[in-house]
Amino acid sequence: MSVDKPGPEATPPARGDLAQNEVQSLFAQRLAEAFASLGCFNLAVFGKTGVGKSTLVNAVFGSQVAETGLGKPVTRGLVYYRHPGGLLGLYDSEGFETGASGDEILAVLRSRVAESRALPVDQQIHAAWYLVRWSDRRFEERQGDFVRALADLGLPVIMVITQVPSRDGVPHPEALELAQYIESLGLPLRPGGRALLTNALEDPFTASPVFGLQELLDATYLVVPEVATAALTAVQILDWERKRQAAKTIINQSVALAAGVGAAPIPFSDAALLVPTQVTMIARITAAYGLPADRSRTLAAAGAVVLTGGATMAGRYIATNLLKFVPGGQVATSAISATVAGSLTRAVGGAWARVCEYALALPPAERDRFLAGSGPKELFLAYFTGKRR
Repeated sequence: MSVDKPGPEATPPARGDLAQNEVQSLFAQRLAEAFASLGCFNLAVFGKTGVGKSTLVNAVFGSQVAETGLGKPVTRGLVYYRHPGGLLGLYDSEGFETGASGDEILAVLRSRVAESRALPVDQQIHAAWYLVRWSDRRFEERQGDFVRALADLGLPVIMVITQVPSRDGVPHPEALELAQYIESLGLPLRPGGRALLTNALEDPFTASPVFGLQELLDATYLVVPEVATAALTAVQILDWERKRQAAKTIINQSVALAAGVGAAPIPFSDAALLVPTQVTMIARITAAYGLPADRSRTLAAAGAVVLTGGATMAGRYIATNLLKFVPGGQVATSAISATVAGSLTRAVGGAWARVCEYALALPPAERDRFLAGSGPKELFLAYFTGKRR
């Protein structure tokens, strides 16, 4: 379908077609709504200097939150960062030590938590990670008092022992002993009073691999309220299956809506009547994958697909090339039925989800180049037409 402004000899747009600026405006609106609907996952991270807070956060969320986010000092030793994508808020206790600074942090947190109880749930602190470096080989009484104070505020506290070396899948025995000692103290830890052993960065010298991150993420899902899980799923980079399931849910919902449009069969020439549903679906999938955090780049990437090679041409394409999506392998009439509309929308959603997953797997610099060029449109069409599996 041409999206150029019709000239004197141009063929008038088919009934139901949308102008380029209309689709672009619709997509911008739907994309903003999709990100906003995810809310924000707010995490507080505590631990002494050198415990590896930034390394752990970057390993789970895949972004330099403190470097690219907007930092707002809360008190001495505590800064709140809101990542530009809006999906992750981080209370970072950089430079935190137990003692006077810990008492000051707790005083501010008490005030923050009390104030937040009157705010929407997505503006509250959803979880706290308390980090202990295994090589310290000790856990002080003041640290235990701090953990108990956090729990008294109503915060679910997950104990994380960091930088743990391992060999053949077995953590260092002294790290295991430290975990057992902490667990013996009966601290109010979630889930189940356990201390989780992790290593967020591979050590080429000792050959210690990365491990324990998925267990930490799973533990975090167990304690956060349901309203924050969508943002957590979008912003984390470890569990791809959770992202795929979120996209699958969105696609299924969109298929049902598209089938409703096709319940009164529409001509193939009016395939653009499906565009609002498909634009909304693509925007929601993009947000669900958390790709990218910068919404302007997301708009450029996904908007190019919709406008120059995606949903607006899909109805005509299925008429001649996608008979495999139609039950029986043939089109009985020159109309889009509920079944065809649903199948078409599922194909569009599935192809775009694969584009998101492909881009998310790229290194950041390469991802930026991919999104800035024609890559998204070309890859979408390759997946959509079955030329790439």
